[in-house]
Amino acid sequence: MAVPFRRVSKTAKRKRRTHDKLEAPALVVCPTCGEYTLSHRVCKHCGSYRGKKVVE
Repeated sequence: MAVPFRRVSKTAKRKRRTHDKLEAPALVVCPTCGEYTLSHRVCKHCGSYRGKKVVE
């Protein structure tokens, strides 16, 4: 079993873990119905994308 030769410092460990965090999803308001939806996706509520009806 491999064991590190030297102990990893607190700074090195924290630098490595800077990207291990939760991020809130980027929500935008649908221009047609006003509901919050993910950007660059069809609105689940009204079925429109970029102001046009895509899904019935």
